Amino acid sequence: MPDLIGQIRDALAHNGAETSDFDLNPDVELPLGRALRPAGVLAPIVRRNDDWHLLLTKRSSALKHHPGQIAFPGGKQDDTDADVIAAALREAEEEIGLPRHLVEVLGTLPAHETVTGFSVTPVFAFVSDTFTVIPEPGEVDEVFSVPLSHVLAPENYIIESRRWRGTRRHYFTVPYGPYYIWGATARMLRAWAERMT
Repeated sequence: MPDLIGQIRDALAHNGAETSDFDLNPDVELPLGRALRPAGVLAPIVRRNDDWHLLLTKRSSALKHHPGQIAFPGGKQDDTDADVIAAALREAEEEIGLPRHLVEVLGTLPAHETVTGFSVTPVFAFVSDTFTVIPEPGEVDEVFSVPLSHVLAPENYIIESRRWRGTRRHYFTVPYGPYYIWGATARMLRAWAERMT
């Protein structure tokens, strides 16, 4: 474990470019002076079956935005949050029941711009002990884990496309079993995989 902690800390400590939902779509013209809302998401790393895993959520199908999609626990920064890291920790506690005192923050990636107008900071952390996962009703349908070895292998990422608002949009995917991990979540994980390798 110390080696992995060190590798992750070192990878996150390096400067790097921000990412965007538009990275694979350079023809999209974004409005100048657009105001992005700050948000934080938590990438909780846990020990399961003698292996390291990443916890992810499947969003409720009843949600207005991104229903049924795979996501990190997290959300927008509230006025009561000190920063985006505090927002990520608060949201993870609310969405999946992860107590903050079990979380050791290892670092962050540069912010990621989403098509929905957020500047999302991915916060990577180790969870120091087991806890009872409690999905927040109405927001989270399921909490599951993916081996780190899967999301840290760049060869597992695929570029796919679909029509969106009248144009073809390209995006990263990193499918795992029945879970179709794509869009912003896959893009942020791909950026992490690049740093780790």
